[in-house]
Amino acid sequence: MIEIKTPGELQAMRAAGLVVWRTLTAVREIAKPDVTTADLDELAEQTIRDAGAVPSFKGYHGFPASICASVNEQIVHGIPSKTQVLNDGDIISVDCGAILDGWHGDSAVTLAIGEVSKADLALSAATEAAMWAGIAAVSAGGRLTDISYAVQTAAEKAGRDDGIEYGMIVEYGGHGIGRQMHMDPFLPNLGKPGKGPRLKTGMALAIEPMLTGGGGETVELEDGWTVVTADGSRASHWEHTVAITDDGPWVLTAPEDS
Repeated sequence: MIEIKTPGELQAMRAAGLVVWRTLTAVREIAKPDVTTADLDELAEQTIRDAGAVPSFKGYHGFPASICASVNEQIVHGIPSKTQVLNDGDIISVDCGAILDGWHGDSAVTLAIGEVSKADLALSAATEAAMWAGIAAVSAGGRLTDISYAVQTAAEKAGRDDGIEYGMIVEYGGHGIGRQMHMDPFLPNLGKPGKGPRLKTGMALAIEPMLTGGGGETVELEDGWTVVTADGSRASHWEHTVAITDDGPWVLTAPEDS
């Protein structure tokens, strides 16, 4: 069963989504060389709690922090640390979730630290474009893998435009979201269109492509959380929480003018 929300419940999710957006905005402002990922986590937790919300990630299956902070070759689930100092030229994917009045918001961005290479900027831009293509494919009456196909197609086009075959992470993907952070259905980031559950008004999905500058193989580190590229190539992760409405997709974790 995929959770269907009422219009009022989607408004409640929107409120949670805006907490996440404000938190990532605050993190973006201080993500500079010589700042630690623990500094980012501290600011994120304080921003979430100041809004009357609770971090979704902290304590989730034992995760010790309020954000995932994944630097360079780290793809997802990086644990913030006082010893992880950001350096000029790094990229960092920051994944953030918040619970407000029982409803979840979930979003991720990839940030450039100082002067970043053109290749890394292109990688991040390709991942973000794939996310927005997936969001544009959200339509009541469509099928789940219509989104998957749009993400894959956009990533492949970006690769052709950039002259590189971006690696697509297939083990991880999007998911349903609402009263819980991870719910049915699992949303692959590639696949043929026209398959999977039919999309209905009131559903909410987290759409989150992950691309690499190399291959798509992954390794989980001994901490049991951090996932890195097997070949050491850099990775990017972008995500938004999206509601399905009669008027099309509603991005719950973005400002109104996005």
